[in-house]
Amino acid sequence: MAQTAVGGNKKKIINVLSMAGLILIFAAYMFPFLMVVINSLKQKRDIIKSPFSWLFTIKGLSFDNFVKAFTQMDFLNAFKNSLIVTVSATVLVTLLASMLAYYIVRHKNLVSKITFGLMVASMIIPFQAIMIPLVSIYGGTLNILNHRLTLIFMHTGFSMAMSVFMFHGFINGSIPIALEEAAYIDGCTHSQTFFGIVFPLLKPIISTMVILNALAFWNDFLLPSLVLTDKKLLTLPLSTYSFYGTYSADYGTIMAGLLLCVVPILALYVVLQKQIVNGVVAGAVK
Repeated sequence: MAQTAVGGNKKKIINVLSMAGLILIFAAYMFPFLMVVINSLKQKRDIIKSPFSWLFTIKGLSFDNFVKAFTQMDFLNAFKNSLIVTVSATVLVTLLASMLAYYIVRHKNLVSKITFGLMVASMIIPFQAIMIPLVSIYGGTLNILNHRLTLIFMHTGFSMAMSVFMFHGFINGSIPIALEEAAYIDGCTHSQTFFGIVFPLLKPIISTMVILNALAFWNDFLLPSLVLTDKKLLTLPLSTYSFYGTYSADYGTIMAGLLLCVVPILALYVVLQKQIVNGVVAGAVK
């Protein structure tokens, strides 16, 4: 009994220390975001004077930063541009990557193996290594920059490798081929089998890839900054750059603009968080 009590106390101490460590990590992770929220409600002088002060220690609490950010960044137009680019690229990546992954899994020939190997290998190439040739070719040679379709095309291409890899793992480990064989016996074509039977079963990994890709497309600054220059086509991350002046920056408005950019994608994550966890776990089986 004494040994059991000692072991039980030791386990409780370990659990308490583990929980304390997780709380500290969570606090450290959330601290920057909390500072953005707090400083978005301050006036500029209060941010410069005391950026780490809490709201109840100052007398400048105001929502003027959000009104100013909404107007200055042309939020509705920028939101529309981000929404069009994000939704279009996410839908294209989801459809194309799932179909390609399905073909690679079910047709184990030389072409599919080489294709999958090249796509996996391409994930180690950093975007910064190809962005200058990319802009030179698409801008100088083809002259098709400054178009939403170009940005959507690039987003789709750069996200295909990771998406195919994730779909490949899920299909290979979670979709039994017996269902497809039964569909073929009933007279279904390949497309009917995929969209009628396989695709609905991909819901967990689809939810995962939708949130991961949508988050990447929505928050991306570097690629849109290389492709888009027309103010009418700027996405939300690019529109926040208008708050920076040559010699100064309105930090309160910047914080408010950043929060306006984060809220839509955060809402999407909250809605799909259960499916995201399930999809990551299932897609990592093989």
